[in-house]
Amino acid sequence: MDKLCPECGEKVIGRADKKFCCDQCRNAYNNKLNKDSSNLIRNTNNRLRKNYRILTELNPDGKSKASKIKMFDKGFDFEVFTSIYTTKKGSTYYFVYDLGYLPLENDYFMLVRKSSS
Repeated sequence: MDKLCPECGEKVIGRADKKFCCDQCRNAYNNKLNKDSSNLIRNTNNRLRKNYRILTELNPDGKSKASKIKMFDKGFDFEVFTSIYTTKKGSTYYFVYDLGYLPLENDYFMLVRKSSS
């Protein structure tokens, strides 16, 4: 009994566990399968990556201050972050992986880097 490629229907030749006739069919099949969920994930990851680059640029020494306008002008998206940390005193830090920001007065933010311990 011949195995048929699930993408194009051609006969699959080769190893017993081979599923597709060629790499193009394998890629096309998997791209169709993952299209809907991967668009949301890809877009979110791109926004996180952009926020991380901006925080890295504005905070080269691990602790600094930046205005909301400056962050916004660089394209920072305040709605996308990976975690929230609230201190015992009640201050709320928003993190993009290991880089965080704390809202201050007058539309300024304290930028920090989480220590790796």
